[in-house]
Amino acid sequence: MTTDLTVIAADERSPSESARVDVDVARWERLAVDVLLDHDASGELTLTFVDTEEIASLNAEHMGGHGPTDVLSFPLDDDGKSDVPTLLGDVVICPAVAAEQCAGHAGTVDDELALLVVHGILHVLGHDHAEAAEAERMRARELELLVAHHWGSAPPPGFRQTHD
Repeated sequence: MTTDLTVIAADERSPSESARVDVDVARWERLAVDVLLDHDASGELTLTFVDTEEIASLNAEHMGGHGPTDVLSFPLDDDGKSDVPTLLGDVVICPAVAAEQCAGHAGTVDDELALLVVHGILHVLGHDHAEAAEAERMRARELELLVAHHWGSAPPPGFRQTHD
C-alpha cells in the first residue's frame, strides 16, 4: 500500500448550519483515507462540508441541478507525471441535506455521512451509477467499504443505499 496520500478535510459551514448537524471532520477524514488506501490510491483529495446554499450553487454551476444536493464529486484529470502530488479530486458534502434524508435512506445521520463520504470518493475513483449494472457494482463496493471501515461488521438493520 502506498503512503503518498493526503486528505484535506474541512468544515466550511456557517455557525448556524454547523449547530444543526455535528460533523467530526477528523473522523470522516480517517474514513476517506481508509477508503483510498483500500484502493491503493495515491495523491491528494479534499473533503469539504458545506452549507445548503453553497452546495445548491455548486450543483447549479457544475451539474445543472436545482437546489441543494447531498454530495458532489469532482474527479481531477491529473496525469501524475509532474513533481507535485497527483490531485485525485474533491468531494463536497452537505450535512444539512444528509440529516434531512437519512430517515428514508441510510437510517441515521452518522451512517448517511459515512455513505456520502464513501460514495463521493468512489465517484472520484471512477465509479458511476448511470446504468443498472454500474449502480449494482458501486453499491456492492460501498457496502464492502462501509463494513470494513465504518461499522467493522454487518450493516445495521434499516440501512439502505437507495432512497425510499
